[in-house]
Amino acid sequence: MEENVGCSMNSYAGDYEMAPNEVITDINTSEILEGCMIENEIIAEPSTMEQNNEHFIVDNVTFEDEIVEQCKVIGSVKNYIPKVGMEFETEKEAHAFYNYYAMKEGFGIKIKSSHVRKSTQELCHVLFACCKEGFTNRIAITQYSRPDTRTGCKARLRVKLTDYKKWRVTEVNIEHNHQVTPRKARFYKSHKHLDAGSKRRLELNNEAGIRFNKSYHSLVVDAGGYEKLSFGEKECRNHIDRVRRRKLAEGDATALHQFFCRMQCKNSSFFYLMDFDDDERLKNVFWIDAKSRASGGYFGDVITFDTTYLTNRYNMAFAPFVGVNHHGQSTLLGCGLILHETKESFTWLFKAWLAAMRECHPKAIITDQCKAIEGAIAEIFPRTRHRLCLWHIMRKLSEKLGGLSQYHAVKKALENAVYDSLKIETFETSWMSMIKEYDLAENEWLTNLYEIRQKWVPVYLKDTFYAGMSTTQRSESMNAFFDKYVNSQTYLKEFVDKYEMALKDKYEKEMKADFESFNGCPVLTTECCFEIQLSKVYTKGIFKKFQREVTGMCRCFTIDQVKVDEGIITCVVKERVFYQDLNRTQIKEFEVLFDVDTSQVNCICGLFYFKGFLCRHALYILNYHGVDKVPTQYILQRWRKDFKRSYNFDNCYGDNVVGVPVQRYDNLYQLAIHLVEEGAISQHTYEVAFRALKKACSEVKSEIEYTKNTHVGSCSGNENICEGIECNPWSEDHNIVRDPLRVTRKGRPTGKRNKPAYEKKTNKAKKLKTGPTTLSSHTNQHNTQENIQHMVQQVVSEPAIGNESFMQLLIDQVMRLGVKYYVQSFSKN
Repeated sequence: MEENVGCSMNSYAGDYEMAPNEVITDINTSEILEGCMIENEIIAEPSTMEQNNEHFIVDNVTFEDEIVEQCKVIGSVKNYIPKVGMEFETEKEAHAFYNYYAMKEGFGIKIKSSHVRKSTQELCHVLFACCKEGFTNRIAITQYSRPDTRTGCKARLRVKLTDYKKWRVTEVNIEHNHQVTPRKARFYKSHKHLDAGSKRRLELNNEAGIRFNKSYHSLVVDAGGYEKLSFGEKECRNHIDRVRRRKLAEGDATALHQFFCRMQCKNSSFFYLMDFDDDERLKNVFWIDAKSRASGGYFGDVITFDTTYLTNRYNMAFAPFVGVNHHGQSTLLGCGLILHETKESFTWLFKAWLAAMRECHPKAIITDQCKAIEGAIAEIFPRTRHRLCLWHIMRKLSEKLGGLSQYHAVKKALENAVYDSLKIETFETSWMSMIKEYDLAENEWLTNLYEIRQKWVPVYLKDTFYAGMSTTQRSESMNAFFDKYVNSQTYLKEFVDKYEMALKDKYEKEMKADFESFNGCPVLTTECCFEIQLSKVYTKGIFKKFQREVTGMCRCFTIDQVKVDEGIITCVVKERVFYQDLNRTQIKEFEVLFDVDTSQVNCICGLFYFKGFLCRHALYILNYHGVDKVPTQYILQRWRKDFKRSYNFDNCYGDNVVGVPVQRYDNLYQLAIHLVEEGAISQHTYEVAFRALKKACSEVKSEIEYTKNTHVGSCSGNENICEGIECNPWSEDHNIVRDPLRVTRKGRPTGKRNKPAYEKKTNKAKKLKTGPTTLSSHTNQHNTQENIQHMVQQVVSEPAIGNESFMQLLIDQVMRLGVKYYVQSFSKN
């Protein structure tokens, strides 16, 4: 009976004999064979492990795996050409045989049709065909239609189930009407197979923040070339995308919310807030882990804040709060993602950070020049000293003043006024002289800078402790650090996962610095008593900075005593300052005050107030007057190696939710790698290892068959749900958080930080208007009362929080949920 070319399902007669009263029905091929080719596409159902495991997808022994194993066996047979009468144990073996033959000959295959007995639902007939069989039936050809690859090829192999349960070949056609290319056969889908080991490697690399192209090329190198791989770049990329989609099955923002809830269950000090627009879409989010929250009590006095980095597919700005720890390292003190950079968004974010820090305002904050940020800081941090990033301001010189005929002379005069002024009067004189000499009184940019000079000129700010920071460089270096983990296409939940990984990297560096500070003495460069003293006190990172001041004492000379007033001596210390860009040395004078009775010392350079340790000029005066130890008031507690913190690194973030199947896979993988390494030493060990592996594979396969037949362990695919998660705050009717709207930007998406006009020379993206801001913690309606009651109890237990500002924050959250009772009861208490 001649079949209709191009159909995907047909019934066949001819040499096939039906049993009495037997009815054969056409069925959907995807219901018969897992992993089969239908119209050049793979149909594969994910295992239960794939659906339930959040962190890693572990496939069961799939049909594709069996094909590969069967091909290895068939490969030892010289005559692999199919013939009528050949028999196989299963239809999968027949498929493996024909696929191997196709690989050798240079074409791809698919399952053309299959049939089952209606009475028993038993598969009884399968037709394998060349992937170019039939013709494409298109109603309309569009611009995006795929190229037509089908040629009506008649090559095929038909098998049927015999009465004694063997699969016999009943029809063979090996003639093709197109060219076959064995060397390029690996590009057909039927020959592409992404094994479990490669999947695991891709997922681990993705979690580690390794770029996909590097991850894929590592597989190519490991295999020995592209031609040795049984898969391509597209298969790898699709697998990673499938993993991401499974993790975010309920929506990106919902997955993010669930993650925050789990983290809060693991550690009650984990803090997060989510902000929504009028359509209940996520607009802003803030979170901080337990360790960072504890660190804020010690290192939250000085922070930098910068939002010039896009890290996710919604173009939400990454807004980290960055401080300086006792090693001088950057430390994360919370993180926010904001959809629109407006005053309302920054106000919400600063309120959230202040609530997490138990209303402890920072003493100083450094930001970029932004009206929205300045307005939010003035409202939320009124007692905080706000400093603008000096680097960003000076970088704008070429953009704002580049058109002046005497630009270079103006630039030099401006830099001298900003960097070399030790007194306010000196700066004022130098500035006015520059304005008058170059006729810049009408320059609007310089006029505006002068009006806000108290926020960016160093001479106005040297009396405030900034931990040595005058720019937002630490925030931008943090952005560069995150660039290793995320890009502009990163999902929100995926970003938070990578953020957690980046945090652990920072924690590891801090632990290593702790170890190095306690285990080893720094190398001394002089015999100065100050260097010897503080080498035993300061952490390694801070001591290196202080050591530069000690060695700088050798460039100081001549102490001129100006006056003595009630035991306070005013001296002038001269220093040879070398300007590397000018390749010359200049002698500068520094005024130092010294109290003979108390050994108090104060230098006009203000280094101690700015960085937290004495400058070379003060040390020179102390040494001149016979003081052999730095007074204790000049040794800040935050720089000491024995600085005591209440937090530890073991229980700050909680363990990852890792499913049992993943642990089993990793254990077996490590054992197998060890066996491979040992077995490859010699031919004898190779044979022993090979036999052991074959025996183990056979036993495992037998156990799988036994399990299927006896229905033992049917819940193994779900056991990770109860074993991997300590508590589950979600009920079946939990709220769905809607994903944020994606902000449209001009041009090609980028994962880099936003750059101003003077850096990228392009127009800035237009700002979008936002609706009213609502500060809220999106909580389950089912557990609303319990959550609010827990929140109130936590507030009551922490007296530092119980003030008007945090009370308003709590009310905002509770009012959003429509629960007024707890607010009233809390207000009464």
